[in-house]
Amino acid sequence: MKRILVANRGEIACRVIRAAQDLGLETVTVHSDADAEALHVEMADAAVRIGPPPAAESYLRQEAILAAARETGAHAIHPGYGFMAENADFARAVQAAGLIWIGPRPETIEAMGDKQRARRLAQEAGVPVARGSDRILPGATDGLEELAEGVGYPLLVKAAAGGGGIGMRRVDGPETLRKTVEATQSMAERSFGDGSIYLERFIPRARHIEIQVFGFGDGRAVHLFERDCSLQRRFQKIVEESPAPGFSREAVAAMAEAARALAASQHYTGAGTVEFVADADTGEFFFLEMNTRIQVEHPVTEMVTGCDLVGLQLRLAAGEDLHDMLTGVAHSGVAMECRLYAENPAKNFLPSPGTLVVFDLPDGLPGIRIDAGVRAGDSITPYYDPMIAKFIAWGEDRGTAIDRLRDALAATQVEGLATNRDFLIAVLGDPDFRAGAIWTGFVEERRKSLIP
Repeated sequence: MKRILVANRGEIACRVIRAAQDLGLETVTVHSDADAEALHVEMADAAVRIGPPPAAESYLRQEAILAAARETGAHAIHPGYGFMAENADFARAVQAAGLIWIGPRPETIEAMGDKQRARRLAQEAGVPVARGSDRILPGATDGLEELAEGVGYPLLVKAAAGGGGIGMRRVDGPETLRKTVEATQSMAERSFGDGSIYLERFIPRARHIEIQVFGFGDGRAVHLFERDCSLQRRFQKIVEESPAPGFSREAVAAMAEAARALAASQHYTGAGTVEFVADADTGEFFFLEMNTRIQVEHPVTEMVTGCDLVGLQLRLAAGEDLHDMLTGVAHSGVAMECRLYAENPAKNFLPSPGTLVVFDLPDGLPGIRIDAGVRAGDSITPYYDPMIAKFIAWGEDRGTAIDRLRDALAATQVEGLATNRDFLIAVLGDPDFRAGAIWTGFVEERRKSLIP
């Protein structure tokens, strides 16, 4: 494996390219017309145009990506996150073309991508799951109220093929149940091509904790500790950190072992994440989903373990046995990540596309890592996710990590479009956040104080 094609764009494409270059590998990237002069195109050894700006006409075109791999002599494909990363059909097509797929087996992607099936597999592996219903097909709503009563209110209506917070709606009582189910089914059909949904218990005061796993494809797997993703807005993560503040270490250890066991049971290959929802009051935890890809927040784990997760993905794909190296990895200090977006918090976080007229990042700050996929003069277009950069801080303790992260954000200059920078600074300065008193409803509860 000497040359890899990165089937993605922006920050994650740049991240994979850097990891490949560190290992002496050649890189190929693809781009839409909107990204013809993007940073990931500049960084790669070769780049191939694959279509117009809309993702459906470029980054989601399987044949165009495979043709680019053939044209440039690539030996392997890394999908990053998003786009084709959890598309089992694309993984199969990559392998059928004689290329190395840098990710888990297509069968695993398929199994875990179906959230109902993933719940069943988790149960079989001994992982606790929250009360929920069986799959409800589009239009099959007979007995819906009885199912909901069995699950209990409040509950979540969840797309069976969804993930990452997309396709989840809360229902507090029977009066809005049918309307919410129909709306979620419609959205799921549009977004995932599958309108199936299911009902699941909703925990009002919840913590969202995920475990980084790494599998070797042969029934062996390890965990690389937890990330707390409880600070969210509408199921979308805002701040991620490790270790989980103020949470029972015994419960975290149980989660980690459950995640490792699930990965091992699936003969998981490479980096993945098992997500749990936990009751903030009791510590009781339940399986949420498994993400069969590298996560946006993987740098948090890298900062507290010293592991290069993307580099490990590449080395495993090249045939290295990494089990002994990853067994017994230690956790050190506290790491925390937040994402700088081109969005306007004062306007309900609406995306704010435009040109980065000024984009000056701080340099040389202790314990700070910034992963970006754009430069000054680049445009944040309406076609893709409006993330500008990820800021990650490490400290000997949580207070130090918070202060370093705030200082890095405060020292960053962005002009030309609206961003969530000041909102993030306000979150990091909140006294309760600093005390570790966080849960998934934290931001909504303090919305007026965090968003002027």
